[in-house]
Amino acid sequence: MPATGTQGGRFVPPRTLVLIGPMAVGKSAIGQELAKSLALEFVDTDQKIVQKYGSIAEIFSGRGENFFRRIEAKVIADALAAGRQRPVVLSLGGGAVLDTGTAQLLADATVIHLDADLETVRGRILRNSGRPLLAEDPVERWRQLALDRGPVYRALADVTLDVRAGTVDLLVRELIAVLRQR
Repeated sequence: MPATGTQGGRFVPPRTLVLIGPMAVGKSAIGQELAKSLALEFVDTDQKIVQKYGSIAEIFSGRGENFFRRIEAKVIADALAAGRQRPVVLSLGGGAVLDTGTAQLLADATVIHLDADLETVRGRILRNSGRPLLAEDPVERWRQLALDRGPVYRALADVTLDVRAGTVDLLVRELIAVLRQR
């Protein structure tokens, strides 16, 4: 059934839409609104991991980042496979794209890089202490992770959305307009 959401009109993306970018850029908020607007299912891979394995911070401290990255890759592969039947909106954790297998699987999706700067996310990262990779000096750590991962995000992206300004609603409308033209 074609999307008839509040902003999606009759647009139905031909492939799953995958949101990538650094922590705290709004992948979940924008993803939820995008899915609602297009009448699609929203899948947040971090939430899937939490539901099955417990908090990400506990996974990192108890089993390590390598274990987390393995289960993350499996959750993403499963979500992408399910999305082949009917497109979904999929939000990935900030480091998920570093897995080469995951990066290869994204070739079958439309990848949307949410681009922001430190000033845009500073308040969010300072309020949220549950991010294990930001435990030490969250602001500097976010800056370094965004710098290191930026080339990967840009290389994988089919679309880049600047999220520095605008409400979630406005950003979703802009994104849908870009996706319609693809």
